[in-house]
Amino acid sequence: MRRSRTFALCAAAAVLTPLTACAGNTGGAAQTGEGPVASQTPGATPAGDQGAWIPDFVEGMTLEQKVGQVFVPTFRSRPDAEKIIRRYHVGGLIYFPGNARTPRRTAQMSNALQRASKIPLLLGVDEEQGPVTRLAYLTRFPGNMALGALARPEEARAAARVTGTELRAVGINQNYAPVADVNVNPANPVIGLRSFGSDPDLVSRMLVGALQGYRDAGVAATAKHFPGHGDTDTDSHTGLPVIKHSREEWERLDAPPFRAAVQHGVDAIMTAHIVMPGLDRSGDPATMSRTVLTGLLREGLGFQGVVVTDSLSMAGASAKYPAAQAAVRAFLAGADQLLMPPDLGRAQAAMMSAVRKGQISMKRLDESVTRILWLKARRGLFGDVQVDPARAEQVVRSAAHRAVARRVAEHSITLVRNRNGVLPLDARTTVHVTGPRSGVLTAALRKRGVPIAASPGAADVTVVTTLNDGKATKAKVAASGRGQVVVVALGRPYDLGHAGSADAALATYSSGAASLDALAGVLSGRVRPAGRLPVQVREFDFGHGLTY
Repeated sequence: MRRSRTFALCAAAAVLTPLTACAGNTGGAAQTGEGPVASQTPGATPAGDQGAWIPDFVEGMTLEQKVGQVFVPTFRSRPDAEKIIRRYHVGGLIYFPGNARTPRRTAQMSNALQRASKIPLLLGVDEEQGPVTRLAYLTRFPGNMALGALARPEEARAAARVTGTELRAVGINQNYAPVADVNVNPANPVIGLRSFGSDPDLVSRMLVGALQGYRDAGVAATAKHFPGHGDTDTDSHTGLPVIKHSREEWERLDAPPFRAAVQHGVDAIMTAHIVMPGLDRSGDPATMSRTVLTGLLREGLGFQGVVVTDSLSMAGASAKYPAAQAAVRAFLAGADQLLMPPDLGRAQAAMMSAVRKGQISMKRLDESVTRILWLKARRGLFGDVQVDPARAEQVVRSAAHRAVARRVAEHSITLVRNRNGVLPLDARTTVHVTGPRSGVLTAALRKRGVPIAASPGAADVTVVTTLNDGKATKAKVAASGRGQVVVVALGRPYDLGHAGSADAALATYSSGAASLDALAGVLSGRVRPAGRLPVQVREFDFGHGLTY
């Protein structure tokens, strides 16, 4: 027999303090429809055994509510989101630039969405700090590979704390970051700079630092993409990559960061839409593989947190199975959260049907719902989830936060070649800059008193910037003139493997404003280069780096 809504609320409230009396009116969200409503009493936080109330609460939920908890769709607008919440009882939503334009508006949106839901929502976003960013107004960091060039976990923690603090200020409580992939393939089209580097130990140490930073900020972190997306030349957004690592290679290269994440209590782990025959010969993507998600992740690594799929709208998710069937298969494989199904209605209907037919047992469904509610409790979502829009504007891009980003950018610049001491630039050396972001870099150099030449022919030194140009870098160097040439890789550092006859070569790992300003400081001698390559770049070894 289903327990009453009031009973479930009292069970939940038993570990929430301060409390409102359980006398039919919880003081939380409006009680409409069937099933329990989770209290969101201002100031309430889980105390003692955080999950003691969850089994009774889950038992009191309707089937629709339980199935709804596993879905995390995107949304177009507030009315659209509120309709989704009412109709599907979703457990979370994911933000994109179109519905998160300013700190104040995002905070207001988050407040409205939480008020609309009977059970607090996991409001998520892909905010990796580097090339993958969704909220343009946040403090901009160079990204993971730049942090890998520092090789200091405390800096990864500081950067994640800043990003997490800004996310929480606008009401976002789950970040689909950091990336745990070990980028061992220079041709990887989808990971690259998103990785901390090519060394499993470095990635593990930096990943743990980032996880601690998000925890400091009260944001649920999500290590991704299990079992490892670092050795592919196919983008899973557009195809289904096959990674031919043996089980032994996986244990040595891909597994260590995920193992470290599990050992340090990561909140969630995201799956990869990849096939790794060395782990599962069925040909199923890891997202739909019980061998990978339940066998390796749950039983092998001992992960007890939330498993979330990568976006089910990606081509890699539907390459083998139709979209609705893929959602059910991912859940059966061991996933708890189904992220961004391309058709929420069909995916929800498929899940409901699978439960009613016994394909998905109620026990299995309850396990996932319990994990999701546990995550919400651990991150304080059964307390006051309303945020202050005015405070959000003050927290985001504060001077202190920008100072952390500036420090990371300056310390990550990596000098890998410096023939004849061409750098730092002499105060009388005239410079011409050509390539991507040349105008920004020119302005930053001029601000530091560096003489600027209008053309390569009039310059003593030509600075050639590249942005993931690969082999074309060599031709750019050859066409830059007869003077001394400095090549700067603003994106993937692998460009420096094609620097050819360049006199000096540097990597910034980012073309953002903070990195370009830091680069100007290094070129002019105001900042000493301190970064070390976090990947192998042809003749430049992992860990290589020069300074003045």
